[in-house]
Amino acid sequence: MDKIIIKAKEVFDIEIEGLKSVRDRLDGEFIELVNTCIKVLDGGGKIVLSGVGKSGHVGHKIAATLASTGSPAVFMHPVEAMHGDLGILQKNDILIALSYSGETEELLSILPSAKRFDVPIASITGDPDSKLAQWSDIVIAMTVPQEACPFNLAPTTTTTALIALGDALAMTLMHVRKFKKEDYGRLHPGGAIGKAVTLRVSDIMRTGDRLVLVKPDTTVKDTLLKMTKARCGSAIVVDKAGKLLGIFTDGDFRRHVEDDLKVLNKLVSEVMTKNPMSVKSTDLAVEVLKIVEKKLIDDIIAVDPRGKVVGIVDIQDLPGLKLM
Repeated sequence: MDKIIIKAKEVFDIEIEGLKSVRDRLDGEFIELVNTCIKVLDGGGKIVLSGVGKSGHVGHKIAATLASTGSPAVFMHPVEAMHGDLGILQKNDILIALSYSGETEELLSILPSAKRFDVPIASITGDPDSKLAQWSDIVIAMTVPQEACPFNLAPTTTTTALIALGDALAMTLMHVRKFKKEDYGRLHPGGAIGKAVTLRVSDIMRTGDRLVLVKPDTTVKDTLLKMTKARCGSAIVVDKAGKLLGIFTDGDFRRHVEDDLKVLNKLVSEVMTKNPMSVKSTDLAVEVLKIVEKKLIDDIIAVDPRGKVVGIVDIQDLPGLKLM
């Protein structure tokens, strides 16, 4: 078993060294690639990636990462491109060709046609003197010391480095183009993250008959009756203007009744939790998730910009909304 772990760790070490090597060689060519991509995207164009074999698989991933982070991108298979899919590439696009050897015939075959489109061609390759590099306007050298494969043949370190370069491009473009969390959510409407950064607190909070508001001079007994009627585990204590004073939960009742059976006749203001957590109804739902994770509480009160209570978010509702 020890030999197995040792071997596995060797692979990690080799690939880590490969990543460091590629990272340390980033230079002005990468800056030019980023700036060219920005110019293309700002002009309404897109990033087209192309490659064969493992590079092609990674190209699909890079395109997906770019597209999901605000940089429109697609993958174009070189073989299919020679049979009609070259139409994916338009005059205002950029082509990023992926080949570690830089001598992949299928990929090289599309470059003359791409040149006729007068689009910028960038290459990511392990050989800056290769045919692919010679065809390219921008060359990102991605030379790694060795593959993790014992024969130094199977793409391992090279594909890891290529993925990292793709991520570096995507994240850099996000930063420079000021792509925000809200923008990310709009591109992921079906997932929990997307909903959390597109939905507002007002979209998920309980209101109306499901919201229990009581004045501070309401008895605990009457408060519990209102909570039961609303099928709600908490009541929000507000002043005459509807401003937040505190919260009283069924958990608070259980704790107090253990010490004093006469708690039912007390005023709710005597047993409520003062200064409870609250969020603005206009906040993104992700703020609720942050509070739930940090404070481990079940109810978060929603207030309007003037501080008036307008709703409550119950943690029990979040799974149904696919927010947890």
